[in-house]
Amino acid sequence: MQKIFCCLVIVALLISACNFQGRRDNANKSGMRVVCLSKQLTEMMFALGHGHNIVAVDLSSTYPDSAKLIKTVGYHRSLNPEGIIAMNPDLVIHSNDIGPDNVLPQITKAGLKVKAFGGANTIDSARLLLKELGAYWGEEKKADSILSVMDKRMVDAADTLKKLDLKDSIKVMIIHFGLRNNNYFVMSGRNGPGDKMIRLAGGTPALYDGKGAREMSPEAVALANPDVIIATDFGYDRMGSMDKFISSVPGVALTNAGKNHRIVRFEEHDIVYFGPRSGDNIIQLIHLLHPVADAAKK
Repeated sequence: MQKIFCCLVIVALLISACNFQGRRDNANKSGMRVVCLSKQLTEMMFALGHGHNIVAVDLSSTYPDSAKLIKTVGYHRSLNPEGIIAMNPDLVIHSNDIGPDNVLPQITKAGLKVKAFGGANTIDSARLLLKELGAYWGEEKKADSILSVMDKRMVDAADTLKKLDLKDSIKVMIIHFGLRNNNYFVMSGRNGPGDKMIRLAGGTPALYDGKGAREMSPEAVALANPDVIIATDFGYDRMGSMDKFISSVPGVALTNAGKNHRIVRFEEHDIVYFGPRSGDNIIQLIHLLHPVADAAKK
C-alpha cells in the first residue's frame, strides 16, 4: 500500500513539474522577438494576441492594419536575408513558401531559430494552422474560441448563398498586381484559395490558359471571357478607376466583365488564404458577385 502511495506521489510530482515547465516555456515566449514571413501567420498571430511579438514581416502581411506599421524585410518569395538577421529575432516563422533558396541556409547559419508552420489554402488547413499556433503559444482556449466563430461564419456564408437560390452560374477571374514582378497576372484558374472562395460565393472560376505570374496573355483573358473580374486592391487602386482598369489591363476590355463594367475591388489578403475572417469575406464576395444578393440585403 505504501509503495502504491509513493508511486502516486511521484506521478503527481512529475505532472506538476511538466505543467510548471509548460507555463515557464510560455512565459519565456511572451517576450520573443518574431520575424513573420507569411501573411496568414501574421493575421493569426494578432488574432491570438501575439502581434506585439512581431518585429518584422514580409510585404504581403497587410492585415490587420497594425501589421502595416511593422518593419518589412521584403516579399516572401524574394526576401533579404541580411534584413532578417539585422532584426535580431528570437524566432523566424514561415509557411514553407519563402525564397530565394539561399534565405533559409543563410539565416540558419547566422544562428537564428526558424520554425515552419502549415499553410492555409483551405478552410481545413486554416483550422489546423490556428490550432498549431495556439498550441505553440499556449493559447489553446483562444484558438478554440476563434475557430468556433470562424465555423459559424462559414455556415452563415453557406446559408446566405443558399437563400439566393441562384439558377445561373457566373464565370469569375481574379486579376492581381504582383509587387515582385511589377506586373498584372491572373491569380485564378489553378484551384488555389481564390478559386475555392469563388465557388463558395456561388461563382465558377473562369478557365485561364496562360503563363501565370510570368506574363498575362490578353488573348487568354479574352478567351476565358469572365462575367466578373475581381481586381485586388493594389492593382485596382494603382489604376485609379474602373474605366482605367478596363482600358489598361491587357485583354480586360474584350471580356463580358469589361464590356458590362463588372469589375469588383477586393482586398488581396482576403482572397489568397483562409483564416478567421473567411466566412465574412465570402459573404462580402457573394454580395459583390450577385447583384440580387446586394438588393436583398437592402
